[in-house]
Amino acid sequence: MKLGLLEELRVKGSRPLVRRVFASPWLRGALLASKQRELARGLDPDIALMLALGEKTGDVELSAGSASAARRGMLAAIRVVEDDPAGDVIVREREVPGAVGELRARLYEPDGLRAPSPGLVFIHGGGWVTGDLDTHDTLCKRLALTARIRVIAIEPRLAPEHPFPAAVDDSVAAFRHVAANAASYGIEPKRLGVGGDSAGGNLSALVGLETRADAVRPKMTLLVYPAVDATCSMPSHAELATGYLLTRASIAWYLGHYAGATPRDTPRLSPLFTPDVTGAPPALVVTAGFDPLRDEGEAYAKKLAAAEVPVEVQACPSMVHGFALMTLSPAAMSDTVRFCARTGEMLRA
Repeated sequence: MKLGLLEELRVKGSRPLVRRVFASPWLRGALLASKQRELARGLDPDIALMLALGEKTGDVELSAGSASAARRGMLAAIRVVEDDPAGDVIVREREVPGAVGELRARLYEPDGLRAPSPGLVFIHGGGWVTGDLDTHDTLCKRLALTARIRVIAIEPRLAPEHPFPAAVDDSVAAFRHVAANAASYGIEPKRLGVGGDSAGGNLSALVGLETRADAVRPKMTLLVYPAVDATCSMPSHAELATGYLLTRASIAWYLGHYAGATPRDTPRLSPLFTPDVTGAPPALVVTAGFDPLRDEGEAYAKKLAAAEVPVEVQACPSMVHGFALMTLSPAAMSDTVRFCARTGEMLRA
């Protein structure tokens, strides 16, 4: 999604302004005065500052309006609080087959990376309603550069225009296409993984489960604060229902658009309820301490481990949901770089 002229001007004006606020001890102190309880619990101060700024500008709750407005708001907000990675990445626009038609895709190749290389099919987050190739462009560049892999980002159909299970069907179809044509993307098929954040983590987990019997299955799954339990019944949903970017109200809004009347414990909606996850690909599960989805991510990792699936958990206790797109915070940058680097290591193992 592209921003309008006024939105572009607002982003260009907001980026330097936010950085000036971050650099000013007086302004930091004034804004963080309202976040003392959260800071005492261990929230990263720079993340707390972003939350305080968002509350002042009204940019925190994207689900207050229409889906199209939320999509534009998400892109604008990310562009203000992300920092670009250092390094050269060749970016090519592509298309890949989805379940019923072509999907937008984007291939990221670090300059000088020989082919074939390890690769990752990346599926963006955004509650199955928002997010696209542009919202996650910087994260995909960082993944490619840090992990030294080729990343092929895909854009499944979004709800409410295309409700459940359209995004699942598109993600599985797109992965299978890339797996069958890995050489054309410069990727070694035996070192091809799948990953994503939030709703993209949900879809990546499902790709891993639904391709267990395929000739080319994912080498690993990267599940960044994944949404794997649509019942929202874990304690962290009650503990962190408001105040930490992703709220109970926004989760209900996203699920209402995407899942509709689908029972929330349906395994293709909630991978945590898959009866048997034996044979799922090895997984790297990333959780954030101040994320309502924290407990379900940890529960899914335990479910995989109980089925003897190799799994690692990278806990990020001072972070909120979405921190990988908030790399203006040095701590968020550090945690993001860490899971990117580990992804490369797992794909090469």
